[in-house]
Amino acid sequence: MKKALFLDRDGVVNVEINYLYKVEDFKFIEGIFELCKKYQNQGYLLFVVTNQSGIARGYYTQEAFDILSSWMVEEFAKHGVEIQKVYFCPHHPEISGACSCRKPEAGMLLQAQKEFDVDLKNSILVGDKESDIEAALTAGIKESYLFDEHHIHNKSKATKIVSKLKEI
Repeated sequence: MKKALFLDRDGVVNVEINYLYKVEDFKFIEGIFELCKKYQNQGYLLFVVTNQSGIARGYYTQEAFDILSSWMVEEFAKHGVEIQKVYFCPHHPEISGACSCRKPEAGMLLQAQKEFDVDLKNSILVGDKESDIEAALTAGIKESYLFDEHHIHNKSKATKIVSKLKEI
């Protein structure tokens, strides 16, 4: 079994912008490539796990999300970082009903476990909302980090957090 680093997208990989779906609006958090490279070099598989209710809400299409995700994965690759897969939940409970993939549910993490033989117990999750941490706990991930969602919009705060994680 392999250990993994799971990253929420908005607020962890990129600067939070509500319902982000355009490449031109995407701004990587400073230090994210170095952070991922560090864990990749330690043998971690890298995954992005993201709730994308903007699809259910009709703000953007799954095709637009797929285009942005492909671009993001390519940008990581340009920095020598391999993202194994981007898992996403396109649902919203009030629009499409309950599902097992929307965090705080653990569906995306369990899917990665099944598809990539991930050892969840020895994996790490980094998120910016309590629901990310709840999903990690439900999946059996013992190590998780919560970015302060009230300060994540401040780029310098996000950069300091990523820098701190790189030291761990």
